Amino acid sequence: MIVSPSRPPRSGSVVVCLDKFRGSATASQACAWLAAGIRAAAPEVTVVERPLADGGEGTVEALATVGYSLDRVTVMGPVEGMTVSAALAVRGTEAVVELAQASGLDLITDAAGAPLTSTTYGTGQLVRRALDLGCTRIVLAVGGSATTDGGAGMLTALGARPYDEFGARLPLGGGYLRDVASLDLSDLDPRLSSVEFVLAADVDSPLLGPEGAAQVFAPQKGAGPAEIRRLEAGLERFADLMVLHTGRDHRSSPGAGAAGGTGFAALTALQARWRRGSAFMLAELGLARLLRNAALCVVGEGRFDDQSLRGKAPYGAMTLARHAGVPVSLVAGDIALPDPRPRPLGTITAYSLLELAGSPEASFTRTEALLHTIGERIAAALDRARPAGSTAGLPEGEGAGSRG
Repeated sequence: MIVSPSRPPRSGSVVVCLDKFRGSATASQACAWLAAGIRAAAPEVTVVERPLADGGEGTVEALATVGYSLDRVTVMGPVEGMTVSAALAVRGTEAVVELAQASGLDLITDAAGAPLTSTTYGTGQLVRRALDLGCTRIVLAVGGSATTDGGAGMLTALGARPYDEFGARLPLGGGYLRDVASLDLSDLDPRLSSVEFVLAADVDSPLLGPEGAAQVFAPQKGAGPAEIRRLEAGLERFADLMVLHTGRDHRSSPGAGAAGGTGFAALTALQARWRRGSAFMLAELGLARLLRNAALCVVGEGRFDDQSLRGKAPYGAMTLARHAGVPVSLVAGDIALPDPRPRPLGTITAYSLLELAGSPEASFTRTEALLHTIGERIAAALDRARPAGSTAGLPEGEGAGSRG
């Protein structure tokens, strides 16, 4: 679908800020492939790449493009016995811990997942690494988890000791939390008390209940009805003990249900403050500043649908562009909006890899070539819209069709 711009072309850069195309391209790859198409067709155009993330997979990779260094360490993966090489992003005394690096669903290759035994222990090891580096501000970016353990694994790695009724150490995993009888927080790393924690999560749901971590998100991690009931009971039991020991009750606080309840542990034990992950990332990536001198902002992700409109990073980028008066081109693997007209989103062109490729399989296997082609079409539209003597411009209603 094509929507004509409401204002004349202007000169400036093209800012390409795509999130991941799950299963076929990281955010960095998607940006690079589309930008290469623009540069090939219009080498005189300045193209700025800003890979997006909202706290899930790709967060530390995106931050590496804006001055953060990556510190890599071997930690426990999402299930006990698995080790993974995970990175945290560090700049000065601030660290960003991406839960998905250690405890992410994408790290579990079994399609059935591990809903009862997955753990955030490795995420706690990353926090401990940040403490070892002397960081005094730690951002916990908690999207994309494989876990529903209430953050118990993370706290265990930091010194917490959950026990069963016989005084034995509780095994890792949310499936065991219903057996927790006592909780010892006296050995939590003392350095935690001098650190400012931020919980970066777009999920604003509570810990428990029909909108909570187990009932809403555990099915996405392989849990069936009986397992969901078991996980819910475990989260409730663990939460009761946490509230008893800390005197802080965040069971209903926004973000408590994020990452299988890891948000609850962060808010309660680490006294983190919640911030939307997409807002944090857009600020860190300096997107508002880049858009001041932009002629076009290209945004997108693997699937753009009604969930995207609930504050995900690409929609946040669209909003910033609209506020800056910069037109937007939307690029996605598939565009599936209730209202197929992109005009209210500020888009002037929309491109769907699925529609361009002709089949879902081709859109996944030919992602690089398709994004390169779309980049060329964006460049061609820029060229047609560019006034004589200018170096960049605004597409004037040309582009590939889409469902957007």
